Amino acid sequence: MNRIRRADGKPMHDCSNEKPVVKVKRVDLDLPLPQYKTPGACGCDLYARVPEEGQFIGPHETVVIPCNVIVKIPEGYVGIVAGRSSLPLKTPLIVANGVGIIDQDFCGESDEIGIVVYNRSDKEYIVRRGDRLGQLLFVQMTRVLFEEVEHMDEESRGGYGSTGGYGTL
Repeated sequence: MNRIRRADGKPMHDCSNEKPVVKVKRVDLDLPLPQYKTPGACGCDLYARVPEEGQFIGPHETVVIPCNVIVKIPEGYVGIVAGRSSLPLKTPLIVANGVGIIDQDFCGESDEIGIVVYNRSDKEYIVRRGDRLGQLLFVQMTRVLFEEVEHMDEESRGGYGSTGGYGTL
């Protein structure tokens, strides 16, 4: 069987067979480990580690919500923290920076994963202990070498939004 290989020649993991083992430490053992909620889920849910009374987020305030885990990202992977798809539909919260990147070396004893959220409403919002605001994805990646050039070989494409697909204001 032909296997796809990474740029360094090592075989890539086949999602249907080999699964990398990820070391994880829970900060609070009363909250669950990250969980894939369905067999087809790409991301595992992360649980808010906030006090029993909840974490109050003021109107238009940005805060980091701790997600209760320290994770050792496997070699050749990057961790991506993204908001759950229902987050902006069921709450006034959005992930402030779109996604969070978890580097392979972000795994020390105090390197708890967090999700940066913004309360876009004019009212206070309370995040409850154990709320599932975000999910963690493991994505294969490679680092590249940069070659500086004076000119690019291709014609300019046109800029942001140049291929259309947007309505008019």
